[in-house]
Amino acid sequence: MESIQVEIFGQTYSIKVANDPEYIRKLAAFVDARLKEIQKSTGTADVYRIAILTALNITDELHRLRSQHEGLNKTVNTSLDRLIEITDGVERK
Repeated sequence: MESIQVEIFGQTYSIKVANDPEYIRKLAAFVDARLKEIQKSTGTADVYRIAILTALNITDELHRLRSQHEGLNKTVNTSLDRLIEITDGVERK
C-alpha cells in the first residue's frame, strides 16, 4: 500500500492507497472544490457547517444520479425484452 498526501480545504491528509493514487487525488480535488463552492455560496466561515452542507449537496447529487441510472436500466431492460420478443417472432416464421 502506498501513502499519498492530499489537501482538502486547507488541510493536508495522508491517505493509504491500494490501487490508483491519481483517482484518490481526483476525489480529493472534487471534495475540495465542492467545499469551496459551498463556502462561497453561503458566505459562512464555519467549517463544520460547510462540511455538512457539502455532504448534503454531494449526497443529493448521488441520489439523483442513482435514480436516473435506475430509470435508464428499466428503459434498457424493457427495450431488450421487446427486441427479444420481436426476434423470437421473426425466428419462428
